[in-house]
Amino acid sequence: MTRNSGEDSEKPTIGMYESSLERSQMAFTSKDDKANWARASDELDTSNIDPKKVLRKMDIRLIPMLAILYLLSFLDRSNIGNAKIQGMQTDLKLNGSQYNLCATIFFFTYCACEIPSNLLLKRFRPSVWLPAIMVAWGTVMTLMGLVKNYQGLLIARAFLGVAEAGLYPGVAYYLTMWYCTEELAFRQGLFFSAASMAGAFSGLLAYAIAKMHGVGGLEGWRWIFILEGILTVVVAVAAFFMLYDFPGTASFLTPEERKWVEDRLKYQGSKGSGRRVAESDHFKWKYVVKAVTDWQLYLGLLMYWGIVCPLYGISLFLPTIIKQLGYTSTTAQLLTIPIYITAAILAVLVCWLSDKAAKRGESRWPYVFVPMCVILVGFIMALAGSAHGKLPGLVYAGVFIATCGIYPAFPGNVTWISNNLAGSYKRAAGMAFHIGLGNLGGAMASNFYRVVDSPKYLLGHSLEIGFVALGLCACVALRVSYGQINKKRERDGVPDDLTDELLADLGDKSPTFRYTL
Repeated sequence: MTRNSGEDSEKPTIGMYESSLERSQMAFTSKDDKANWARASDELDTSNIDPKKVLRKMDIRLIPMLAILYLLSFLDRSNIGNAKIQGMQTDLKLNGSQYNLCATIFFFTYCACEIPSNLLLKRFRPSVWLPAIMVAWGTVMTLMGLVKNYQGLLIARAFLGVAEAGLYPGVAYYLTMWYCTEELAFRQGLFFSAASMAGAFSGLLAYAIAKMHGVGGLEGWRWIFILEGILTVVVAVAAFFMLYDFPGTASFLTPEERKWVEDRLKYQGSKGSGRRVAESDHFKWKYVVKAVTDWQLYLGLLMYWGIVCPLYGISLFLPTIIKQLGYTSTTAQLLTIPIYITAAILAVLVCWLSDKAAKRGESRWPYVFVPMCVILVGFIMALAGSAHGKLPGLVYAGVFIATCGIYPAFPGNVTWISNNLAGSYKRAAGMAFHIGLGNLGGAMASNFYRVVDSPKYLLGHSLEIGFVALGLCACVALRVSYGQINKKRERDGVPDDLTDELLADLGDKSPTFRYTL
């Protein structure tokens, strides 16, 4: 079903996005027309809206396509690990440090481009921007299958980071333009579980594609890059027709439903204070500055590293770790599948429980803290098994358990931080900053599992344990800080001289804003 299915709606132009109300109708040519439409919209009756029905409609139209996009994104960035054990390292004559640098450089360009990409997302519309960057990285991925040496692979990975930078932070931010804070974790979990399925799919797909060795005179690992890149480009073309932009232009919603969705998003940050203050939706550079200087993002960054270092350590090196336990390349690929499928199921379940807790007014932080504890236990088991040297089953169980903690913790962390950033553009910049710098953890993790440390990888497991412990401390510090600030705002109240406009401009620093604990 396309985004305009069943309706005669013209594809909106950029000029139609000057305000949320204008986006839902034709572009008016006079101030009187705009004023008339605003009054008409205010008069729409939303009292008979069925929230569950509207959310179900949104879920069906949005989540499956977004999950497919992220599945392809994660598949394309991490398939280098599958290609490695299928002969890429030998054919390109890569030593251990060269392979690690090729895995690492992706994250530097990825980090550098995330904030600009998130700001451009609203400017060019999701249905245009997201498919465009998909075509770019799919093309790079396809060409990666033709590289002849280390230098070619290094350059291709750098450009892959540039092209992919906008996808995850863009979609994570995009979801905040449709769903309220207490609904986000479950949707983030559904969307992010695609990364776990990508891990399972990657192993299965690599196993099948590797059998094409010799077709067209190309090695099997080259076909992994080529076919997965072509698949990305094909899906990108479909995404242009299947992605919706904003609630105000959603053809599958009635005018009353559009107004209901927009109104509840606009006032959600202040609902705990008893005073309705609309969220700011106008771009100013000061919002970007406020985002990158916000204390909570730096604590959130340490927490993020405690999750993302294990995430990329697992995604880039899991096939290698399993192979070093004595299994063949084929068996190692297949043994990754049950790990990722279990992690995907747990991610959705934990995120659903997190949203249920948020709707009851309870804290979100346990749904990040407990999975991070599971990650810690898993890597301690892997380290113990590796140090012993004759317990491959314990090492496998350890990375299995660690992965089952990583995938629920990641969307929980992103949701928690996004809940506590107010102002549309500050949230866009803040989420990109958080996710962008956070993904530098991937650059670090790319060098945790060195060839010289095989087959035990004691250094890699130890570093993962250290980062998880650091992340747990940051998680607790963030929870305590949020609680203290909320109590102070409750105690001090709202000064009489602050207008609604000033309160909206303050965003999450407003005395009417309450942090999600």
